Amino acid sequence: MSMRSTAKARRGMAVVTVAAGLALGVAGCDSVGGDDKVPDTSASASPGSRADARPQQQRSQVPLAEMRGPHGLLLRITSAQRDPGGFLTVAGELANDGPESQVVPAKLRGDETAILRHGSSLGGATLVDPQGRKRYYVLRDTEGRPLTTTGLTTIGAGETIPVFMQFPAPPASAGDVALHLPAFTAGTIKISG
Repeated sequence: MSMRSTAKARRGMAVVTVAAGLALGVAGCDSVGGDDKVPDTSASASPGSRADARPQQQRSQVPLAEMRGPHGLLLRITSAQRDPGGFLTVAGELANDGPESQVVPAKLRGDETAILRHGSSLGGATLVDPQGRKRYYVLRDTEGRPLTTTGLTTIGAGETIPVFMQFPAPPASAGDVALHLPAFTAGTIKISG
């Protein structure tokens, strides 16, 4: 097996591990507080697709922020949770509210050389703590890959894609932070945990 194949396999395993961890974390959060809400079953994704279960449940939540992007793209942030290890995981969904399929803008990955090498992502996202006057960038693994949703290429009309971004956690005194993503409006989100 070549080094390229080995690296690709490792990246795949890392993505699967992160996705599984997020799914378990989100599932644990959903069970707290009871099941008074019935998930919206009118999702646009086809039955059996990987994107149809989670976005239905996210739509039933009131988003923390909605950030408008180009060509009908919309980023809905549904959670901003502190992790015990000193990280902040921001999760939500990227939606296409437009009438046509759209290419996800390449500028979402930012312009840092280390991130550009790893393809499309939300690596250009930043958090700003206005009280502490500090900006936080998306975390990266030891090989420079951003700890965000990757592989974003196109999004169909009416489609939603679950997304996440992981940052260093701001101090406990920072309750509200501003989330910035290139080409999108800024959004203010409340941190929980």
